Amino acid sequence: MPALSELTQQIQQQEATLREGGGASGQDRQRRLGRMTARKRLNELFDPGTPFRELGLWAAWQMYPEWGDVPAAGVVAGIGQVHGRSVMVVANDATVKAGAMFPQSVKKLLRAQRIAMTIRLPLVYLVDSSGVFLPLQDEIFPDEDDFGRIFRNNAVISAMGIPQYSAVMGNCVAGGAYLPVLSDTLLMTEGSQLYLAGPALVKAAIGQKVDPEELGGAKMHAEISGTVDYREPDDRACLQRLRSLIELLPNEPVASSRTRESSDRSLTTSAPERDPSELDTIVPGTERTEFDIHDVLACVIDADSLQEFRADYGHTIVTAFARIGGRAVGIVANQCQRCHSATGELQIGGVLYADSAEKAARFVMECNQTKVPIVFFQNVQGFMVGRQAEQSGIIRSGAKLVNVVSNSVVPKLTVVIGGSFGAGNYALCGKAYDPWLILAWPNAKYAVMGADQAADTLLTLRVRDAERGGRTLSDEDKKRLRDEIRQRYTDQTDIRYGAARGWVDAIIAPAETRDWLAMALSLIPEGTTRGEFHTGMMQM
Repeated sequence: MPALSELTQQIQQQEATLREGGGASGQDRQRRLGRMTARKRLNELFDPGTPFRELGLWAAWQMYPEWGDVPAAGVVAGIGQVHGRSVMVVANDATVKAGAMFPQSVKKLLRAQRIAMTIRLPLVYLVDSSGVFLPLQDEIFPDEDDFGRIFRNNAVISAMGIPQYSAVMGNCVAGGAYLPVLSDTLLMTEGSQLYLAGPALVKAAIGQKVDPEELGGAKMHAEISGTVDYREPDDRACLQRLRSLIELLPNEPVASSRTRESSDRSLTTSAPERDPSELDTIVPGTERTEFDIHDVLACVIDADSLQEFRADYGHTIVTAFARIGGRAVGIVANQCQRCHSATGELQIGGVLYADSAEKAARFVMECNQTKVPIVFFQNVQGFMVGRQAEQSGIIRSGAKLVNVVSNSVVPKLTVVIGGSFGAGNYALCGKAYDPWLILAWPNAKYAVMGADQAADTLLTLRVRDAERGGRTLSDEDKKRLRDEIRQRYTDQTDIRYGAARGWVDAIIAPAETRDWLAMALSLIPEGTTRGEFHTGMMQM
């Protein structure tokens, strides 16, 4: 198994290829049309020298072999700065399948909208898309979290008072035309088209022959239909106009409080006790090798800020208050080495026992009581099983943790630093439990159980079924079956597989963990909650 540093390097090399989009041919096409590529547009839009925190880069990875590669699902999304203000940007990459929207493209856009709604970030859409990828329309069009949800979100986001800007900088056809028109401000460049039906469809539907510019060009929409607010000659002018409009946004109470809090905390912010680059040596690339989670936290949190909650109880979970970039947080982290309970019971690192689940549940409740954001560090094998665990009430204790995490109203940020298996994924704020941001390291694994356990379990079932059918599997057949099952599970637990499906927002280098968390926390005003904290019934 490669070391964590080697895994990180491999991921970064592959990400460099993903950022090339459709490659040289697609980029040449954009140049011939007098248009920039999506990433050049972002470079022009963002403040020089500021970071771009990209989300969903692995979306659609190896998911559509029948249709070829779809790098980053043909959409570039993430958080950047315009005149010092953080904004969420979603840009179609027309070098990839002419910017057509695949199922994962839609899922990625919806996730960007959801994050922007949660954190209340202004949204910028750079539209250059041929619309829905028609061969997969049945997976894109009708369901509650499909294409139509984008436009529903546009309307809801606008009603929430969160600014939305759309710039049509190429094609914008069919149902996709509603996105810019449902935004607050609409810009359009010369040579772009915006219409519900293109010339070919219009002719087929009503027999009318019409010129594309007359049908949906920038001049028509600016002078005749009145749809466009700003008509710009080219990409560069359009992006400069966008920058100017965003600069005009008033300093709302939320934004000004962010600035004030950041300034106040700068006096108390301190560097971490250990260099974040040490994470590559602290954490091995292999799943089962042990390490002390306190060493990981020392590379992430501000020095001398850790206050561990119930340190002498429930040792397989570390719960603590700390600061990251000066911001107070609660931490729930799996301890990744063997330990003993007060009664002498050996407890396996990364496994949730009744006492650790109870401790974590109590701590999550306290964070909600004091309105402190929670950061979860996942390296969890699941809940303990067996007679002793069941008699200790592991199901009841686990249900308490799931209950309070489900009903938690404070901001939740999740970092998967190793395994994320079974119900442990749920209890420690996996994707289904509404983390405001979910990140993963290159060594992370996602599955109901590990590959070896799955192979042994499924092989047992296969052997039993064969025996019931009057057949006996040879040792060679059993080995072949086990190897096949194990390989399939190994492929599916790869974090790139999960990232392709949107289970995490980004795969990050371990050394960047503190920077990502500090960025996210800086966007969330202190005391932010999503309503009042309540829990349902709990088995006591």
